[in-house]
Amino acid sequence: MYVIVGLGNPDKKYEHTRHNIGFDVIDALADKYNISVTDKKHKALCGSGVIEGMKVLLVKPQTYMNLSGESVAEVMNFYKLDPDEEMIVIFDDISLEPGRIRIRKKGSAGGHNGIKSIIAMTGTQGFSRIKVGVGEKPQGWDLADHVLGRFSSEDRAKVEEAIGHAMDAAVLMMQGETDKAMNIYN
Repeated sequence: MYVIVGLGNPDKKYEHTRHNIGFDVIDALADKYNISVTDKKHKALCGSGVIEGMKVLLVKPQTYMNLSGESVAEVMNFYKLDPDEEMIVIFDDISLEPGRIRIRKKGSAGGHNGIKSIIAMTGTQGFSRIKVGVGEKPQGWDLADHVLGRFSSEDRAKVEEAIGHAMDAAVLMMQGETDKAMNIYN
């Protein structure tokens, strides 16, 4: 089984903000593959199903971004899965322009508190990830205000395309085609 985690914050006021792009990708995958992500367990909303013939668990941690690792570690431990081999994490990246995605096989947190938490709680930084660009914060802005803000209509259109690319990349990655996904989307 593969676990695909989308990072975000649980309150309705955070829906469709830059920081919740991971949730948006999970919702899009759930819609496309008819997976209900409504089971409340492991400090998350979870949904199990099948994507292109592979069993998958879609996960939206409900711990708030900075504690995402608590939920992710619970999921991985409960199902006895190896995060380095059976998990993809999807999250926002301010260093990428809206509409861009970047796939990594492993890496550091790069300043992202949700990823820091996952690394701390799982004990590894070797898990695959898909970063979805949300754009740099404008000069003089507070970072929290930027990532918790909403996209302009122009950027939202670009981000919708990126969500589609992130979904396609996740499927390729589950199929063992991470290098192919990187060649297409990075």
